[in-house]
Amino acid sequence: MATSFPEIGDGAEDLAVAAAPRLTDEQLSTVARYARREEVAAGQVLFDIGDDSGDLVLCGSARLEALCPAAAADCEDVFFGYGPGQFAGELALLTGQRQTLTVRVSEAGTIHRVQAQSLRLLMKQETELSDLLLRTFLARRRLLRQATEQTLRLVGDADSAAGMALRTFLARQGVPYAWVEDDSTAADAIRAATGSMTADLPLALIGDDVMHRVSPGALSERLNLAYRRTGPATVDLAVVGAGPAGLAAAVYGASEGLQTVLLDAVATGGQAATSARIENYLGFPFGLSGADLAARAAVQALKFGAQIASPCPVAALETDGGTHTVTLVDGTRIRARAVVLATGASYRALPVDRWTELTGNGIYYAATDLEAQPMAGRPVLVVGGANSAGQAALHLARCSADVTLALRGGDLGARMSSYLVDRIVSDPRITVLTGTEVAELHGGARLEGVTLAERGGGTTRRIPCAGLFCFIGAEPATDWLTHVALDEAGFIPTDRALTPAVRGSRWRDLGREPLPYETSVPGVFAAGDVRAESMKRVAAAAGDGASAVRSVHQYLSLTTRG
Repeated sequence: MATSFPEIGDGAEDLAVAAAPRLTDEQLSTVARYARREEVAAGQVLFDIGDDSGDLVLCGSARLEALCPAAAADCEDVFFGYGPGQFAGELALLTGQRQTLTVRVSEAGTIHRVQAQSLRLLMKQETELSDLLLRTFLARRRLLRQATEQTLRLVGDADSAAGMALRTFLARQGVPYAWVEDDSTAADAIRAATGSMTADLPLALIGDDVMHRVSPGALSERLNLAYRRTGPATVDLAVVGAGPAGLAAAVYGASEGLQTVLLDAVATGGQAATSARIENYLGFPFGLSGADLAARAAVQALKFGAQIASPCPVAALETDGGTHTVTLVDGTRIRARAVVLATGASYRALPVDRWTELTGNGIYYAATDLEAQPMAGRPVLVVGGANSAGQAALHLARCSADVTLALRGGDLGARMSSYLVDRIVSDPRITVLTGTEVAELHGGARLEGVTLAERGGGTTRRIPCAGLFCFIGAEPATDWLTHVALDEAGFIPTDRALTPAVRGSRWRDLGREPLPYETSVPGVFAAGDVRAESMKRVAAAAGDGASAVRSVHQYLSLTTRG
């Protein structure tokens, strides 16, 4: 699934133009202030596939070429060529991802090399150049996605739970890849060439490297998307959770000069990234997908210098004096002066036999194009009565699925926006069943059907079902927190919701009231769906994240003065 950036044209000609700008003399002079000049020889490799992210390289008198593997063995294709006034580099320079292309000198001469730290400084200080570089990086990433041969190839069953997890992770990270189905002749050839067995699937091939039984976590490590300390020993702000609240906190924190790290257990976007279409988000009258919104926000955070790492589950949060330590599940410890908790909430599962077994094999908690397109012409069931369920039902219907929408309550409009209710009721492709529950799941390795029952022990009926999309409410992702006060439902109370008993002696000793969005632990803030009494809307979550950063600045100012 390619992320769309409408400000860059979708046509090959538009992308080609956006991907190959030539800097003016004034722009060249500006970039040179952040660079060091080098003499390079023809044939010299500046960086190779699989190398760390590398530097931005501006051509002086030298010419460069970016190469990717060709379909034929031991061959290369020239993907980009760069002449005087042009530069080599793409989005990996901001994400920290390992190189997906080889950059080699085609004609000897001079180059100007902008190292990572200097590039981030340039992006912050030079607005015009920052915009030009960002548009170019995005266009080149789009062209990489459109290439027939990708540096990263995966082999396996794309629709299996493992395959879907990998595809979702890569799509939400914006990583170009090609998928080879496990029952194809191409997959047979790859298995034979690598000495791999069916039990080794899914495989990942990155250059000459082969990864067996690859997971999103292992792939993230290999691609340099997992957490690596690249800055000071103690960062200004650690944001846990990269949904709309966490992304907003990262954007506003980094743009206002805070050394910011953003961590997420899965990938950027949170639950919002699973929404097929958001039409009531301010400023987007034609709507956009949750994945697009998340991708834009992530690029924005990267532009301002935030470090984003995922999948990067957090195991614990501890406070010692004025410093907070975030411990990852692999034992890595990140010290931060302030923390924003934006872990959101996860969709609940139904208490039905075989639910866990069939999750990812017909049962899904998202209805993006990845999940919806294979359902064309097939019967699907959407469970839930709120906006996310309504958006999923409409998107699946647009993808030509035969949709049944089932909810426990008796009124479709009780928890769903009226504009969605009107569209669903008028859509002949969607059948609405109120007062209905899922009683049983049917199928072998994949879901094939469900039994529905009227609430209260009424009539049951079995229907065919290739995909069950579940949106039945959420539980806060706070089970890992041990020292932050939670309410009875597991959500995090903040500021005025903190009772004197919860605050305890440490707040009396501080001699101040909790700041807006501050939790029971001074210097730890909560934003978005995880916060008690939050609105559970994308716009509200983004507002929470931005507002929490204002309180972070106040807190850091207080601790500095103290």
